[in-house]
Amino acid sequence: MTQDDFYAADPSARASWRMVILLGRNARTYKFALGDALLRHAAQGHTEIPLRDLAASYAMAFLERRAPQAPGSEEALGATDFLTVTAQESAESRRLGRPTDRLLDAAEQSIPGMVMRKFHNYGGGATPHRFYDLAGRGRHRTVRLSEALGQVARSYERGGLHAELDARWSIVESSFATGIGRSLIKEGIYVDLDTLHVTDRHRRRSVTGVAQAVAGFQHGRCHICDKPLDSGTTTAVDHVFPHALMRRFASVGGWRGPDLDSLWNLAVAHTQCNREKSDRMPKPVELTRLARRNEAIMRSPWPLHTTLRRTLQNAVPGRRIPHWTAFLREVGKACA
Repeated sequence: MTQDDFYAADPSARASWRMVILLGRNARTYKFALGDALLRHAAQGHTEIPLRDLAASYAMAFLERRAPQAPGSEEALGATDFLTVTAQESAESRRLGRPTDRLLDAAEQSIPGMVMRKFHNYGGGATPHRFYDLAGRGRHRTVRLSEALGQVARSYERGGLHAELDARWSIVESSFATGIGRSLIKEGIYVDLDTLHVTDRHRRRSVTGVAQAVAGFQHGRCHICDKPLDSGTTTAVDHVFPHALMRRFASVGGWRGPDLDSLWNLAVAHTQCNREKSDRMPKPVELTRLARRNEAIMRSPWPLHTTLRRTLQNAVPGRRIPHWTAFLREVGKACA
């Protein structure tokens, strides 16, 4: 699945937004802070704001994180780098409840070229929708928020979109963190079924919730009924191929298929849909949705991409499984 395929499945401003947040490159975490700031302003009905006001919200989004991250220790940041200034000014900014003047100056100076110019770009080009334009010069620059951003911010999915952004930010930030980043990038993530959180494999440190991490790749829709996962319904994490299969086969010689507790087999569904599905086998349409969802995750940067790539590589010893449709067909054969 390409990014164009992802958009074609839901040609909306929300899909364009998810292409930026979920499928775009993650050289640093700047775009998540900008996305957070944009959603907040658009949700308040703003259509045009001074660049300095957006820069203040952008800086505060970083301050609300536990520890703003840049890629690993290999990259030395300069004394005037925005993240360096953020680290130096964070304590005073938190005490004030707003960015210090120095931090705000650094944000306003860096944000146009550092992240705003690149925000709409992804691996295949530019997103179908633009969410803002920058007008004017110097201290008088303003940011014009587009109707597409307004649609995203007013959407019934706004809460879910913000949760997806926060989850992706946590995943990428953890991948940059010393001590766990290398294992996440090399080996992918592990799913803790007791907490329904994704963790790094070595330390089992919680990163974010499974549902928040993958719902966007399903276009915010229930895997079972394909209706929106809106704020008025509760959700559950469903084993598409039921976990009971491993217990059932254990009594007659052992389960010969892949681990059903892994990310590839976990999808978000309405709680009621999940309850009604129980331990039945997936329908063909559900397998099609799962294949598309997994292909979308494969288009995203590490570590979720790494997790599913390793699943495909190790699915059948001595054989290369080319794509998820073939993979799921093999799992179905193992269940026969």
